[in-house]
Amino acid sequence: MAPMGIRLSPLGMAVFCLLGLGVLYHLYSGFLAGRFAFFMLSEPAADLRELLAVSVLAAVRGGEEVKRVREGNVLNAKAKGKTREGAEEQLTSGDLLSNRRMFYLLKGAFPTVQINSEERVDTADQETVSWDRSIPEDIKQKIQPKEVPAESVTVWIDPLDATQEYTEDLRQYVTTMVCVAVNGKPIIGVIHKPFSAYTAWAMVDGGSNVKARSSYNEKTPRIIVSRSHAGKVEQVARQTFGNKTVIIPAGGAGYKVLALLDVAEKNQEAADVYIHVTYIKKWDICAGNAVLRALGGHMTTLTGEEISYTGSDGNEGGLIASINMNHKALIEKLPDLDKILHK
Repeated sequence: MAPMGIRLSPLGMAVFCLLGLGVLYHLYSGFLAGRFAFFMLSEPAADLRELLAVSVLAAVRGGEEVKRVREGNVLNAKAKGKTREGAEEQLTSGDLLSNRRMFYLLKGAFPTVQINSEERVDTADQETVSWDRSIPEDIKQKIQPKEVPAESVTVWIDPLDATQEYTEDLRQYVTTMVCVAVNGKPIIGVIHKPFSAYTAWAMVDGGSNVKARSSYNEKTPRIIVSRSHAGKVEQVARQTFGNKTVIIPAGGAGYKVLALLDVAEKNQEAADVYIHVTYIKKWDICAGNAVLRALGGHMTTLTGEEISYTGSDGNEGGLIASINMNHKALIEKLPDLDKILHK
């Protein structure tokens, strides 16, 4: 019996229930619509730990192609153009196959992230390279998950660094590299040596599997430079640092950065400073820049400006890289280096 002697008919009960359901539907649908709108407006995120893991895998997979082509002696080398200095740039099957494997692995894992590579990606050669999203234990132990907006990320791939040396069978100089930049700053760097299976990786404000060299000799500094620039740099370096300065000609930007680190390999030379005096592409230097930054080192233009890894793919100002040194004082010793070398 209802209060005040009012009896609700079955029809009335049904209407009452329908009204209640209508109110609940209105409230809940508004909540869902709000959540859906929030989801749609939120930009995709990329986890830096996952990016590091897949970057290491990409460098290794690319390195497998580089090694296979070289050991099979099926380089199919050809000139792809000339550098600004007039030297011929070589292109091999190792470059192309490594590039394809690295690009599609990274693109499949992070489809919304911008990827810049040294070699052109031919859509006719598209392949599916999957990643199971597993994180290696050494990365799990040292790196915490950290999400950043996907649109802030640029990945730079060098599928085969030191192609000229690769064609000459100077295998110790060859590397494959991946770099992750966030808002133009190099954050993750991976440098892999295919012929010795050595991989160095580091993440700024995260961790690394490599260390800086602990000391250097100020009286006999060792400066590593490109093989083609050794003569020019030697003259200026001796004027600046003294006659005991040691010049180390080498190939590959990745190899030169590793020379500044504590790398226990018989085919890896050691140096205190890395100098490059001409235009250089960003995929050549981004990974090394990230590794150095993560370990407290520096890589700047010859005048000390930070290098931004957005926009154009080239760095016009040369570079000077060091670690465990007073980088600013080092630059001040070389105020006219660029002018002297380009007389």
